[in-house]
Amino acid sequence: MIGNLFKKSDVVPRLTKTASNEILNIATIFLMLTVGTQLTAERVFDLQTIVILVLGLVAFSFGTIGGILFAKIMNLFVKEKINPLIGSAGVSAVPMAARISHQLGQEANPNTFLLQHAMGPNVAGVIGSAVIAGVFISMVN
Repeated sequence: MIGNLFKKSDVVPRLTKTASNEILNIATIFLMLTVGTQLTAERVFDLQTIVILVLGLVAFSFGTIGGILFAKIMNLFVKEKINPLIGSAGVSAVPMAARISHQLGQEANPNTFLLQHAMGPNVAGVIGSAVIAGVFISMVN
């Protein structure tokens, strides 16, 4: 958030660059280190860990495929067509899913700009994931 404040103020361009590059990279490294210290070598190749990773990959794939198919089905019934790449951004991988949708759209048509449109379903995917996680946690307790 502080990086966006620096960027929009146009007063401190050096701090903007630092906040969007170096500080972000350092925070990512610290996050990886804290997760990595909790995950021992025995747990990496544990069957439960592998099953969780495979289930995550399957869920991510079905979310992407479902978003594209749903956009194509919607296009059969609406007057103004929706780009199916917007549907693929519905997974909660912020902001990479939206960026990939934008890049693929620009490969097909360099005049298209999908990033802002793809961020809507991208953030909706995050909110949906949080709601479902809350439901699952309440079911466990």
